[in-house]
Amino acid sequence: MADTGTSVGEVLGQTKIINTVDYRPARPFRIITGSEDNSLGFFEGPPFKFKLTKNEHTRFVQAVRFSPNGELFASAGFDGKIFIYDGKTADLVGEVGSPAHKGGVYAVAWSPDGKQLLSSSGDKTCKLWDVETRALVTDFCMGSTVEDQQYSCLWQGEHLLTVGLHGFITYLDPNNPSQPKRVVKGHNKPITALAISQDSNHIFTGSHDGNVTQWDVATGSSERVAGNGHGNFISGAVTTSDSLYTIGYDDSLRTVDLQKLGYTDSMSLGAQPRAIAVSDGTIAVVTVKEVLLLRGGSRVASLAIDYDPSAVAYDAASGDLAVGTQDSNKVIVYGVSGSNITLKQELQHQGAVTDAAYSPDGNFLVACDGHRKVVLYRLPDYSVANPQEWAFHSAKVNTVAWSPDSSLVASGSLDTNVIVWSARDPRQHLILKRAHDQSQVTRVAWIDNKTLVSVGQDCNTRLWDVSM
Repeated sequence: MADTGTSVGEVLGQTKIINTVDYRPARPFRIITGSEDNSLGFFEGPPFKFKLTKNEHTRFVQAVRFSPNGELFASAGFDGKIFIYDGKTADLVGEVGSPAHKGGVYAVAWSPDGKQLLSSSGDKTCKLWDVETRALVTDFCMGSTVEDQQYSCLWQGEHLLTVGLHGFITYLDPNNPSQPKRVVKGHNKPITALAISQDSNHIFTGSHDGNVTQWDVATGSSERVAGNGHGNFISGAVTTSDSLYTIGYDDSLRTVDLQKLGYTDSMSLGAQPRAIAVSDGTIAVVTVKEVLLLRGGSRVASLAIDYDPSAVAYDAASGDLAVGTQDSNKVIVYGVSGSNITLKQELQHQGAVTDAAYSPDGNFLVACDGHRKVVLYRLPDYSVANPQEWAFHSAKVNTVAWSPDSSLVASGSLDTNVIVWSARDPRQHLILKRAHDQSQVTRVAWIDNKTLVSVGQDCNTRLWDVSM
């Protein structure tokens, strides 16, 4: 067989996983790659052909970036070192710092004029460097915890941004390194719980990793709830006038003081909680073992159960309590009188019930299920009020929520869509397609009669202006 060219090793120039790549933005075009074999690969083109490797790093190369004009490029690695090279020839210009960081360097970003370089590191610092002298300009200490390790950075116009292990985005201030301009404290795990403050000024989101974030509706600013939280999956959240209550898979109900924005109390539920609801200050929680009503931190009523619950809704005015089930595909309606919880009736669904909610005016119950259905029940007899089925979702419906005036129902689904339904005219609906693109919608809630909030597995919180 005739020789068809160089070997794979010679073509690639690198023998392990390539972690990073960048493209020279000016002629002559070049490509640079960084690998876990501790080397840089340099390619000339087009058509691009391997030219050479650079071996200044002694550990994994994590970032390579050309300067804006392409005259230089920088490399950064787990050895804590940053090197500057000629963008056309890959000749070594020099090393930044000695070394640049005490821990691995995960990212570098050039200033728009190419005169400075920003780096972020696992040593919990970000640093600003002068490219010509390769000397330190500013050192940003980002904290002292494991989560304060910095994994990415970006120089966007006048803004210097960095992202930590906790998912916070920090706007750095070179003129005041100890005080960032802004910190966006969102989620980097799927959002699993959602609640709105009683004054509608704040949104609370809880995530798969046990973190809770408060969002200011007017400004979009955010703050992480402090204190000893659940530490793992948060399965629900509700608010009263002065507190936020969350349930999690640590089998507890925890209380957040909204003035201090920190956890204050914790109650053991003795079993995994699946859902939580609130009405007139009374909190309803359903666990895998019981249905529980709480008021003022004390048990008001409880009922042992032998089915697999998935949702709960409570209307204090009527005393009706609805529990959704996964194993029997039912909504089980109870009546609450004092400390007694008694069975009233059962509503059969075709799939596992995933969520339920009573309307604020007490006239309806809405429930959704894994069979793509949203069912509207009219009280007090729980007759079906939407004979033309609300079945426009194409996958399991995860969540439902009422507008404050009880005229609209919002539903969120595995199909990535949010649908707004009219309770006054069940034939009307509005579909928000791909509300969370490529991600299921996990919870929805209303801020007011025209503003809807949705959260998803994509870790995003989105606001919608809804007009029907």
